[in-house]
Amino acid sequence: MALDEPDAAQVSLGAEIRRRRKEHGLTLAGLAAQAHISHPFLSQLERGYARPSMTTLERIARALDTTQVSLMLAAGPPETTHAEPRVPHGARVVRSDEGAVLPQSDDKIGYARLLVGAGSAAFFPQEQLVSRQRYGDYFQHVQDEWVYVISGKIEVDLGGESRVRLRDGDSLYYAGGIPHRWRLAGRDAARLIVVQASL
Repeated sequence: MALDEPDAAQVSLGAEIRRRRKEHGLTLAGLAAQAHISHPFLSQLERGYARPSMTTLERIARALDTTQVSLMLAAGPPETTHAEPRVPHGARVVRSDEGAVLPQSDDKIGYARLLVGAGSAAFFPQEQLVSRQRYGDYFQHVQDEWVYVISGKIEVDLGGESRVRLRDGDSLYYAGGIPHRWRLAGRDAARLIVVQASL
């Protein structure tokens, strides 16, 4: 998704992608080819003038031998004017209007929002809103993952081997390495919490 003006989160994400691309000795064209995206889009993304979908970020992460979450952490939550209570070292409050947010692929309503800030964490929770009714690309990463359906219904495809339907209150855990993707299985958008283990 192209942006008229870059925002701080997208500039940070773009800078992290550029840093990792150069670290891998890749040109813009080389990374774009490996991630199956256009060279101009990657250029816009690195300059903060584009917002990738979760699917696109997954492709970029694979090409850079990293994870979506690692790249999303670079986007970081925006600066806030909230007066935070004193919390101990190792604790972090993420308000409802904070957290790196990315759209789902070809979906104007759906999104994924990272619910933890930058720094080390044992796991990385996300809030996701799913509204697309067809499957997108598979995601596959080395970390274990857990999905909990807050509301709505989804169908999860676990690498073509199994399809599982989940509804309000259901959860699914799968080990790292298992390809997975999901789609809406009801009429109304589904709200999920997705928790990925750290590397």
